[in-house]
Amino acid sequence: MQKEIHPKAVPCKIIYQGKVIMETLSTKSEIHVDVWSGVHPFWTGEERFLDTEGRVDKFNKRFGDSYRTKRK
Repeated sequence: MQKEIHPKAVPCKIIYQGKVIMETLSTKSEIHVDVWSGVHPFWTGEERFLDTEGRVDKFNKRFGDSYRTKRK
């Protein structure tokens, strides 16, 4: 392995809303994050489902069978 070509790994603090979440090694000493697994809805079980229609259902609702019957 060549010497002096790799960046130095320093202790790093991962910070979320001013609180240190974890410590790891990185090339930066601090990393500020907006979302992490402790507050993300998918990981906390607080996921909210929106009432959305699928693309096929939306198409069928809009056009029905009319797109098939016009073509001859």
